Amino acid sequence: MLTTFTVLTIIVLFVLYNTITIVSMRHSYVVERLGKFRKVLEPGIHFLVPFFDHITYRHEIREQVFDIPSQTCITQDNMQVEVDGLVYLKLTDPKKASYGIGNYRNSAINLAQTTMRSEIGKLSLGHAFSERQVLNEKIVKEIDRASESWGIKVLRYEIKNIKPSKHIIQTLEKQMEAEREKRAEITLATADKESKIKLSEGDKIEAINISEGEKQKRINLAKGKAAEIELMSHATAEGIRLVAEAISENGGDKAVRMQLLEQFVEEVGKVMEGAKISFMPTEMATIKAAFEGVDKVTNNMKAE
Repeated sequence: MLTTFTVLTIIVLFVLYNTITIVSMRHSYVVERLGKFRKVLEPGIHFLVPFFDHITYRHEIREQVFDIPSQTCITQDNMQVEVDGLVYLKLTDPKKASYGIGNYRNSAINLAQTTMRSEIGKLSLGHAFSERQVLNEKIVKEIDRASESWGIKVLRYEIKNIKPSKHIIQTLEKQMEAEREKRAEITLATADKESKIKLSEGDKIEAINISEGEKQKRINLAKGKAAEIELMSHATAEGIRLVAEAISENGGDKAVRMQLLEQFVEEVGKVMEGAKISFMPTEMATIKAAFEGVDKVTNNMKAE
């Protein structure tokens, strides 16, 4: 009796175990009946037909992240780089994920690798670094298009590292150093050019100022010379007028002759003092003629 009851109890428990199924919130089950797809069990409690219904696939319906292993890629400018990343996806159709692909996880990882390698090959090394976000979006778009029949949705893709080879790193460092030196030389050349321009402008302004000063100096000298000539001409005219008035007075002609005679004698004395030989005028008539000429001049002035 006890043995039979125990066997019956075990059978009942086994039937109940295969009849009642509880699905948690993070899972989704695929049920087959006699090897054929029957339905998808959503989170909650479900009753199955023992020995006929069987849970074939248990899927994680939460967002999942998979690490994309590092791989070697060749950029558009033939640079070799090591690239790895992360792919985020979520299962949207348990039936397609069960029957549309053998293993959607491995397939998503492999597809991410091939797509990443293809997209890296379309970019130069510099653009691969500067356009990570654009590259991520392109990879997500390509993977999502290919995995549509797998019952999964690719949410995003993130490139973790882009590592050029050591040789490329050394080449880039030399290139950056050369670029810095180039920028420094350009800066120095620009500064030198601006300095020369400033100096030439200063020299130009200085030359203009000097020429303006010389011009004004000449103008001032010319004005001064003109004023001097004008004053001297006025003074000479005034002196001649006074001499004429003096000559026209009584005894003026005699005073003029006496003055001229004194000047003549004085000049003859200077000539004789400076001469190496002594001489005396032999033609006294010349002196007489000179005085007669003075008399004529005096008479003419009086007549006027």
